[in-house]
Amino acid sequence: MSAKATSARSGNATEQLYALIANEEDARVCKDIPEEACREVPRNFFLILASNVLTKLGDLLISPKTVLAWLLSAVGAPALVAWLVPIRESGSMVPQMVIAAWVRRKPVRKWFWTLGSVGQAISVVAMAGSIWFFEGYVAGGGLIAALVAFSLARGFCSVSMKDIQGKCIPKTRRGRLSGLATTIGGTATVVLTALLFWDRGDPGVGFYTVLLLLAAGLWIIAGILFANIQEHEGETDGGDNAIREAFNSLYLLRDDAPFRHFVITRALLLCSALGAPYFVVLAQKEADNDWLLGVFLLASSLASSVSASFWGWMADTSSRRVMIRGASMASAVCLLVGVIALFAGERTGTTWFYPAAFFILSIAHAGVRLGRKTYLIDMAGGNKRTDYTAVSNTVIGVLLLVIGGFTALVSLASDIAVVVTLGLMGLAGALSAMRLREVTND
Repeated sequence: MSAKATSARSGNATEQLYALIANEEDARVCKDIPEEACREVPRNFFLILASNVLTKLGDLLISPKTVLAWLLSAVGAPALVAWLVPIRESGSMVPQMVIAAWVRRKPVRKWFWTLGSVGQAISVVAMAGSIWFFEGYVAGGGLIAALVAFSLARGFCSVSMKDIQGKCIPKTRRGRLSGLATTIGGTATVVLTALLFWDRGDPGVGFYTVLLLLAAGLWIIAGILFANIQEHEGETDGGDNAIREAFNSLYLLRDDAPFRHFVITRALLLCSALGAPYFVVLAQKEADNDWLLGVFLLASSLASSVSASFWGWMADTSSRRVMIRGASMASAVCLLVGVIALFAGERTGTTWFYPAAFFILSIAHAGVRLGRKTYLIDMAGGNKRTDYTAVSNTVIGVLLLVIGGFTALVSLASDIAVVVTLGLMGLAGALSAMRLREVTND
Protein backbone atom coordinates (compact mmCIF):
# COMPACT_ATOMS: atom_id res chain seq x y z
CA MET A 1 0.00 0.00 0.00
CA SER A 2 1.40 3.44 -0.98
CA ALA A 3 2.21 6.12 1.59
CA LYS A 4 -0.45 8.35 0.04
CA ALA A 5 -3.13 5.65 0.43
CA THR A 6 -2.08 5.00 4.02
CA SER A 7 -2.26 8.72 4.78
CA ALA A 8 -5.71 8.98 3.19
CA ARG A 9 -7.01 6.02 5.19
CA SER A 10 -5.59 7.50 8.38
CA GLY A 11 -7.22 10.83 7.56
CA ASN A 12 -10.59 9.19 6.98
CA ALA A 13 -10.36 7.33 10.29
CA THR A 14 -9.52 10.59 12.06
CA GLU A 15 -12.49 12.34 10.49
CA GLN A 16 -14.84 9.46 11.36
CA LEU A 17 -13.70 9.40 14.98
CA TYR A 18 -14.01 13.19 15.20
CA ALA A 19 -17.53 13.04 13.74
CA LEU A 20 -18.46 10.46 16.37
CA ILE A 21 -17.07 12.54 19.24
CA ALA A 22 -18.25 15.92 17.98
CA ASN A 23 -21.66 14.70 16.76
CA GLU A 24 -20.97 16.58 13.53
CA GLU A 25 -24.37 17.31 11.99
CA ASP A 26 -24.52 21.10 11.74
CA ALA A 27 -23.26 22.18 8.31
CA ARG A 28 -22.60 25.67 9.68
CA VAL A 29 -20.58 24.52 12.67
CA CYS A 30 -17.50 26.34 11.31
CA LYS A 31 -19.23 29.69 10.93
CA ASP A 32 -16.73 31.44 13.25
CA ILE A 33 -13.49 30.12 11.66
CA PRO A 34 -12.30 30.27 8.02
CA GLU A 35 -13.14 27.49 5.56
CA GLU A 36 -9.49 26.46 5.16
CA ALA A 37 -9.20 26.09 8.95
CA CYS A 38 -12.44 24.10 9.05
CA ARG A 39 -10.96 21.40 6.82
CA GLU A 40 -8.18 20.82 9.36
CA VAL A 41 -10.44 20.64 12.43
CA PRO A 42 -10.47 16.82 12.94
CA ARG A 43 -6.68 16.52 12.78
CA ASN A 44 -6.09 19.59 14.95
CA PHE A 45 -8.72 18.41 17.43
CA PHE A 46 -6.81 15.21 18.20
CA LEU A 47 -3.37 16.84 18.21
CA ILE A 48 -4.56 19.41 20.77
CA LEU A 49 -6.31 16.65 22.72
CA ALA A 50 -3.20 14.46 22.89
CA SER A 51 -0.98 17.39 23.88
CA ASN A 52 -3.36 18.38 26.68
CA VAL A 53 -3.60 14.83 28.03
CA LEU A 54 0.20 14.47 28.14
CA THR A 55 0.66 17.77 29.98
CA LYS A 56 -2.04 16.85 32.49
CA LEU A 57 -0.14 13.66 33.27
CA GLY A 58 3.02 15.70 33.62
CA ASP A 59 1.24 17.98 36.07
CA LEU A 60 0.44 14.94 38.23
CA LEU A 61 4.07 13.86 38.35
CA ILE A 62 5.28 17.27 39.56
CA SER A 63 2.28 18.24 41.69
CA PRO A 64 3.38 20.98 44.14
CA LYS A 65 0.83 19.79 46.68
CA THR A 66 2.28 16.27 46.82
CA VAL A 67 5.48 15.40 44.95
CA LEU A 68 7.36 18.71 45.20
CA ALA A 69 6.31 19.23 48.80
CA TRP A 70 7.62 15.76 49.70
CA LEU A 71 10.87 16.44 47.85
CA LEU A 72 11.55 19.70 49.70
CA SER A 73 11.07 17.90 53.01
CA ALA A 74 13.20 14.96 51.87
CA VAL A 75 16.17 17.13 50.89
CA GLY A 76 15.94 19.14 54.13
CA ALA A 77 14.25 22.36 53.01
CA PRO A 78 10.73 22.16 54.50
CA ALA A 79 10.47 25.93 55.07
CA LEU A 80 10.24 26.44 51.29
CA VAL A 81 7.06 24.35 50.95
CA ALA A 82 4.86 27.41 51.51
CA TRP A 83 6.13 28.95 48.28
CA LEU A 84 5.22 26.07 45.97
CA VAL A 85 1.56 26.72 45.17
CA PRO A 86 1.79 30.56 44.90
CA ILE A 87 4.74 30.30 42.51
CA ARG A 88 3.16 27.47 40.52
CA GLU A 89 -0.13 29.33 40.00
CA SER A 90 0.64 33.05 40.09
CA GLY A 91 4.06 32.73 38.47
CA SER A 92 2.46 31.64 35.20
CA MET A 93 -0.29 34.28 35.30
CA VAL A 94 1.22 37.60 36.37
CA PRO A 95 3.62 38.03 33.37
CA GLN A 96 0.98 37.17 30.79
CA MET A 97 0.20 40.71 29.64
CA VAL A 98 3.82 41.14 28.55
CA ILE A 99 3.86 37.68 26.96
CA ALA A 100 0.61 38.42 25.12
CA ALA A 101 1.98 41.68 23.71
CA TRP A 102 4.73 39.61 22.11
CA VAL A 103 2.50 36.72 21.03
CA ARG A 104 -0.08 38.85 19.23
CA ARG A 105 2.58 40.22 16.85
CA LYS A 106 2.88 36.78 15.25
CA PRO A 107 0.30 35.47 12.75
CA VAL A 108 1.08 31.82 13.70
CA ARG A 109 1.22 31.16 17.45
CA LYS A 110 1.55 27.42 17.90
CA TRP A 111 5.31 27.81 18.28
CA PHE A 112 4.79 29.74 21.50
CA TRP A 113 2.96 26.75 22.98
CA THR A 114 5.67 24.40 21.73
CA LEU A 115 8.33 26.71 23.19
CA GLY A 116 6.47 26.79 26.50
CA SER A 117 6.16 23.00 26.59
CA VAL A 118 9.87 22.50 25.91
CA GLY A 119 10.67 25.18 28.50
CA GLN A 120 8.62 23.30 31.09
CA ALA A 121 10.47 20.10 30.24
CA ILE A 122 13.86 21.77 30.70
CA SER A 123 12.72 23.27 34.01
CA VAL A 124 11.60 19.86 35.29
CA VAL A 125 14.96 18.35 34.32
CA ALA A 126 16.59 21.15 36.36
CA MET A 127 14.39 20.18 39.33
CA ALA A 128 15.56 16.58 39.01
CA GLY A 129 19.19 17.70 38.86
CA SER A 130 18.78 19.90 41.93
CA ILE A 131 17.46 17.13 44.16
CA TRP A 132 19.86 14.49 42.76
CA PHE A 133 23.12 16.42 43.04
CA PHE A 134 22.48 18.70 46.04
CA GLU A 135 20.99 18.61 49.52
CA GLY A 136 19.38 20.98 52.00
CA TYR A 137 18.46 24.52 51.04
CA VAL A 138 20.81 24.47 48.04
CA ALA A 139 18.70 21.68 46.53
CA GLY A 140 15.48 23.36 47.67
CA GLY A 141 16.53 26.73 46.27
CA GLY A 142 17.41 25.11 42.94
CA LEU A 143 14.00 23.44 42.83
CA ILE A 144 12.22 26.73 43.58
CA ALA A 145 14.26 28.55 40.92
CA ALA A 146 13.37 25.84 38.39
CA LEU A 147 9.70 26.16 39.39
CA VAL A 148 9.84 29.91 38.65
CA ALA A 149 11.17 29.12 35.16
CA PHE A 150 8.54 26.39 34.79
CA SER A 151 5.73 28.82 35.64
CA LEU A 152 7.02 31.42 33.19
CA ALA A 153 7.14 28.81 30.40
CA ARG A 154 3.64 27.76 31.35
CA GLY A 155 2.51 31.35 30.81
CA PHE A 156 3.42 31.07 27.11
CA CYS A 157 1.27 27.94 26.84
CA SER A 158 -1.68 29.53 28.64
CA VAL A 159 -1.73 32.69 26.50
CA SER A 160 -1.32 30.91 23.18
CA MET A 161 -3.57 27.89 23.80
CA LYS A 162 -6.85 29.77 24.03
CA ASP A 163 -6.03 31.75 20.90
CA ILE A 164 -4.96 28.67 18.91
CA GLN A 165 -8.00 26.72 20.06
CA GLY A 166 -10.20 29.67 19.04
CA LYS A 167 -8.59 29.73 15.57
CA CYS A 168 -8.52 25.97 14.96
CA ILE A 169 -11.63 24.60 16.74
CA PRO A 170 -15.13 26.03 16.08
CA LYS A 171 -17.58 27.16 18.73
CA THR A 172 -19.77 24.37 20.16
CA ARG A 173 -16.77 21.98 19.88
CA ARG A 174 -14.28 23.68 22.23
CA GLY A 175 -15.96 22.66 25.46
CA ARG A 176 -16.04 18.97 24.59
CA LEU A 177 -12.37 19.12 23.56
CA SER A 178 -11.38 20.47 26.98
CA GLY A 179 -13.75 18.10 28.74
CA LEU A 180 -12.49 15.04 26.88
CA ALA A 181 -8.87 15.98 27.60
CA THR A 182 -9.64 16.33 31.29
CA THR A 183 -11.58 13.04 31.35
CA ILE A 184 -8.80 11.06 29.65
CA GLY A 185 -6.15 12.79 31.73
CA GLY A 186 -8.10 12.13 34.94
CA THR A 187 -8.60 8.46 34.09
CA ALA A 188 -4.93 8.03 33.21
CA THR A 189 -4.04 9.80 36.46
CA VAL A 190 -6.06 7.27 38.48
CA VAL A 191 -4.22 4.38 36.81
CA LEU A 192 -0.82 6.03 37.11
CA THR A 193 -1.37 6.91 40.77
CA ALA A 194 -2.26 3.32 41.57
CA LEU A 195 0.71 1.91 39.64
CA LEU A 196 3.31 4.31 41.03
CA PHE A 197 2.25 4.82 44.62
CA TRP A 198 0.23 1.76 45.67
CA ASP A 199 1.90 -0.12 48.54
CA ARG A 200 5.26 1.52 47.82
CA GLY A 201 5.92 2.73 51.36
CA ASP A 202 8.43 5.58 51.53
CA PRO A 203 10.05 6.04 48.08
CA GLY A 204 13.58 7.40 47.93
CA VAL A 205 14.87 10.47 46.12
CA GLY A 206 15.87 8.31 43.16
CA PHE A 207 12.25 7.27 42.58
CA TYR A 208 11.07 10.88 42.50
CA THR A 209 13.96 11.88 40.24
CA VAL A 210 12.78 9.30 37.71
CA LEU A 211 9.23 10.67 38.03
CA LEU A 212 10.47 14.16 37.22
CA LEU A 213 12.41 12.93 34.19
CA LEU A 214 9.34 11.01 33.00
CA ALA A 215 7.27 14.19 33.32
CA ALA A 216 9.87 16.11 31.29
CA GLY A 217 9.57 13.49 28.55
CA LEU A 218 5.78 13.95 28.46
CA TRP A 219 6.16 17.70 27.89
CA ILE A 220 8.68 17.10 25.08
CA ILE A 221 6.30 14.72 23.30
CA ALA A 222 3.40 17.15 23.79
CA GLY A 223 5.46 19.95 22.23
CA ILE A 224 6.31 17.81 19.20
CA LEU A 225 2.65 16.88 18.66
CA PHE A 226 1.50 20.48 19.04
CA ALA A 227 4.06 21.65 16.46
CA ASN A 228 2.21 19.52 13.86
CA ILE A 229 -1.05 21.49 14.21
CA GLN A 230 -2.16 23.15 10.97
CA GLU A 231 -2.66 26.73 12.14
CA HIS A 232 -3.52 29.39 9.57
CA GLU A 233 -2.29 32.93 9.92
CA GLY A 234 -4.40 35.27 12.04
CA GLU A 235 -4.55 38.91 13.02
CA THR A 236 -1.42 40.66 14.26
CA ASP A 237 -0.53 43.85 16.05
CA GLY A 238 2.94 45.23 15.64
CA GLY A 239 5.56 47.59 16.55
CA ASP A 240 5.03 49.02 20.02
CA ASN A 241 7.08 48.23 23.08
CA ALA A 242 5.82 44.98 24.63
CA ILE A 243 5.76 46.27 28.21
CA ARG A 244 3.98 49.48 27.18
CA GLU A 245 1.46 47.45 25.17
CA ALA A 246 0.94 45.19 28.18
CA PHE A 247 0.01 48.03 30.51
CA ASN A 248 -2.07 49.72 27.83
CA SER A 249 -4.16 46.55 27.59
CA LEU A 250 -5.35 47.14 31.16
CA TYR A 251 -7.79 49.66 29.67
CA LEU A 252 -10.01 46.64 28.99
CA LEU A 253 -10.87 46.46 32.69
CA ARG A 254 -12.01 50.08 32.60
CA ASP A 255 -13.73 50.30 29.21
CA ASP A 256 -14.99 46.78 28.45
CA ALA A 257 -17.87 46.20 30.87
CA PRO A 258 -18.66 42.57 29.84
CA PHE A 259 -15.00 41.61 30.22
CA ARG A 260 -14.73 43.39 33.58
CA HIS A 261 -17.82 41.52 34.77
CA PHE A 262 -16.25 38.22 33.68
CA VAL A 263 -13.01 38.94 35.58
CA ILE A 264 -14.97 39.79 38.74
CA THR A 265 -16.96 36.58 38.36
CA ARG A 266 -13.82 34.52 37.77
CA ALA A 267 -12.23 36.01 40.90
CA LEU A 268 -15.21 34.95 42.99
CA LEU A 269 -15.06 31.47 41.46
CA LEU A 270 -11.58 30.95 42.95
CA CYS A 271 -13.44 29.48 45.92
CA SER A 272 -13.55 26.06 44.24
CA ALA A 273 -9.73 25.93 44.02
CA LEU A 274 -8.89 27.54 47.35
CA GLY A 275 -11.31 25.45 49.41
CA ALA A 276 -9.76 22.04 48.61
CA PRO A 277 -6.65 22.25 50.86
CA TYR A 278 -8.81 23.08 53.89
CA PHE A 279 -10.87 19.93 53.34
CA VAL A 280 -7.58 18.02 53.60
CA VAL A 281 -6.62 19.91 56.77
CA LEU A 282 -9.96 19.13 58.41
CA ALA A 283 -9.62 15.47 57.39
CA GLN A 284 -6.18 15.29 59.03
CA LYS A 285 -7.73 16.51 62.27
CA GLU A 286 -10.43 13.86 61.92
CA ALA A 287 -7.97 10.98 61.43
CA ASP A 288 -4.26 11.35 60.75
CA ASN A 289 -3.92 8.29 58.51
CA ASP A 290 -1.23 8.04 55.82
CA TRP A 291 -3.61 6.46 53.34
CA LEU A 292 -5.92 9.50 53.38
CA LEU A 293 -3.60 11.42 51.04
CA GLY A 294 -3.93 8.66 48.43
CA VAL A 295 -7.71 8.77 48.83
CA PHE A 296 -7.74 12.51 48.17
CA LEU A 297 -5.52 12.10 45.09
CA LEU A 298 -7.81 9.42 43.70
CA ALA A 299 -10.91 11.48 44.53
CA SER A 300 -9.54 14.43 42.58
CA SER A 301 -8.62 12.29 39.57
CA LEU A 302 -11.91 10.39 39.56
CA ALA A 303 -13.90 13.62 39.79
CA SER A 304 -12.17 14.95 36.68
CA SER A 305 -12.52 11.73 34.72
CA VAL A 306 -16.23 11.21 35.45
CA SER A 307 -17.42 14.82 35.12
CA ALA A 308 -15.26 16.78 32.70
CA SER A 309 -16.77 15.45 29.48
CA PHE A 310 -20.28 16.14 30.76
CA TRP A 311 -19.25 19.68 31.69
CA GLY A 312 -17.62 20.03 28.26
CA TRP A 313 -20.73 19.05 26.33
CA MET A 314 -22.82 21.35 28.53
CA ALA A 315 -20.35 24.22 27.94
CA ASP A 316 -20.87 23.92 24.19
CA THR A 317 -24.53 24.75 24.83
CA SER A 318 -23.96 27.41 27.49
CA SER A 319 -20.61 27.95 29.23
CA ARG A 320 -22.32 30.57 31.41
CA ARG A 321 -24.69 27.99 32.88
CA VAL A 322 -21.77 25.62 33.50
CA MET A 323 -20.09 28.33 35.60
CA ILE A 324 -23.35 28.91 37.50
CA ARG A 325 -23.84 25.23 38.26
CA GLY A 326 -20.21 24.63 39.18
CA ALA A 327 -20.12 27.67 41.48
CA SER A 328 -23.41 26.67 43.09
CA MET A 329 -22.10 23.15 43.80
CA ALA A 330 -18.83 24.51 45.22
CA SER A 331 -20.67 27.00 47.41
CA ALA A 332 -23.12 24.38 48.68
CA VAL A 333 -20.47 21.80 49.60
CA CYS A 334 -18.25 24.41 51.32
CA LEU A 335 -21.15 25.74 53.37
CA LEU A 336 -22.30 22.20 54.22
CA VAL A 337 -18.82 21.15 55.34
CA GLY A 338 -18.43 24.37 57.32
CA VAL A 339 -21.73 23.97 59.15
CA ILE A 340 -21.26 20.25 59.90
CA ALA A 341 -17.66 20.78 61.07
CA LEU A 342 -18.76 23.72 63.21
CA PHE A 343 -21.37 21.69 65.08
CA ALA A 344 -19.23 18.53 65.16
CA GLY A 345 -16.21 20.39 66.51
CA GLU A 346 -14.11 19.53 63.40
CA ARG A 347 -14.77 15.82 64.00
CA THR A 348 -17.64 14.34 62.06
CA GLY A 349 -17.20 10.81 63.41
CA THR A 350 -16.58 9.32 59.95
CA THR A 351 -13.27 9.31 58.09
CA TRP A 352 -14.99 9.24 54.69
CA PHE A 353 -16.93 12.50 55.10
CA TYR A 354 -14.17 14.87 53.99
CA PRO A 355 -12.91 12.79 51.01
CA ALA A 356 -16.53 12.51 49.80
CA ALA A 357 -16.99 16.26 50.13
CA PHE A 358 -13.64 16.77 48.40
CA PHE A 359 -14.85 14.59 45.52
CA ILE A 360 -17.95 16.76 45.05
CA LEU A 361 -15.89 19.94 45.30
CA SER A 362 -13.50 18.58 42.65
CA ILE A 363 -16.44 17.93 40.32
CA ALA A 364 -17.61 21.50 40.91
CA HIS A 365 -14.11 22.86 40.28
CA ALA A 366 -13.88 20.94 36.99
CA GLY A 367 -17.12 22.64 35.89
CA VAL A 368 -16.02 26.10 37.03
CA ARG A 369 -12.66 25.78 35.32
CA LEU A 370 -13.98 24.38 32.06
CA GLY A 371 -16.90 26.80 31.95
CA ARG A 372 -14.83 29.94 32.43
CA LYS A 373 -12.17 28.76 29.92
CA THR A 374 -14.79 28.09 27.24
CA TYR A 375 -16.58 31.35 28.03
CA LEU A 376 -13.37 33.37 27.62
CA ILE A 377 -12.53 31.71 24.28
CA ASP A 378 -16.05 32.31 22.94
CA MET A 379 -16.53 35.90 24.13
CA ALA A 380 -13.89 37.43 21.84
CA GLY A 381 -12.08 36.83 18.56
CA GLY A 382 -8.74 37.70 17.00
CA ASN A 383 -6.25 39.62 19.09
CA LYS A 384 -8.91 40.59 21.61
CA ARG A 385 -8.99 36.94 22.71
CA THR A 386 -5.25 37.08 23.42
CA ASP A 387 -5.66 40.36 25.34
CA TYR A 388 -8.61 38.99 27.32
CA THR A 389 -6.63 35.88 28.28
CA ALA A 390 -3.53 37.81 29.33
CA VAL A 391 -5.26 40.57 31.30
CA SER A 392 -7.63 38.11 32.99
CA ASN A 393 -4.84 35.73 34.00
CA THR A 394 -2.57 38.53 35.21
CA VAL A 395 -5.29 40.02 37.40
CA ILE A 396 -6.30 36.61 38.74
CA GLY A 397 -2.64 35.79 39.45
CA VAL A 398 -2.35 38.87 41.64
CA LEU A 399 -5.71 38.20 43.30
CA LEU A 400 -4.63 34.63 44.07
CA LEU A 401 -1.83 36.01 46.20
CA VAL A 402 -4.14 38.55 47.86
CA ILE A 403 -6.98 36.11 48.56
CA GLY A 404 -4.49 33.44 49.60
CA GLY A 405 -3.01 35.84 52.13
CA PHE A 406 -6.48 36.77 53.39
CA THR A 407 -7.53 33.14 53.85
CA ALA A 408 -4.24 32.45 55.62
CA LEU A 409 -5.08 35.18 58.11
CA VAL A 410 -8.63 33.85 58.58
CA SER A 411 -7.25 30.34 59.12
CA LEU A 412 -5.35 31.62 62.16
CA ALA A 413 -8.75 31.95 63.79
CA SER A 414 -10.38 28.84 62.34
CA ASP A 415 -10.12 26.56 59.31
CA ILE A 416 -13.90 26.24 59.43
CA ALA A 417 -14.22 30.02 59.08
CA VAL A 418 -12.16 29.83 55.88
CA VAL A 419 -14.41 27.14 54.40
CA VAL A 420 -17.57 29.12 55.22
CA THR A 421 -16.05 32.33 53.82
CA LEU A 422 -15.15 30.55 50.58
CA GLY A 423 -18.67 29.08 50.42
CA LEU A 424 -20.17 32.57 50.61
CA MET A 425 -17.67 33.72 47.99
CA GLY A 426 -18.83 30.92 45.68
CA LEU A 427 -22.45 31.93 46.19
CA ALA A 428 -21.58 35.48 45.15
CA GLY A 429 -19.78 34.03 42.12
CA ALA A 430 -22.85 32.04 41.06
CA LEU A 431 -25.04 35.14 41.34
CA SER A 432 -22.50 37.16 39.36
CA ALA A 433 -22.35 34.47 36.63
CA MET A 434 -26.13 34.64 36.28
CA ARG A 435 -25.73 38.25 35.12
CA LEU A 436 -23.18 37.40 32.41
CA ARG A 437 -24.43 37.48 28.82
CA GLU A 438 -24.59 34.29 26.76
CA VAL A 439 -21.70 33.92 24.29
CA THR A 440 -21.61 30.28 23.21
CA ASN A 441 -24.12 30.66 20.40
CA ASP A 442 -23.32 34.25 19.39
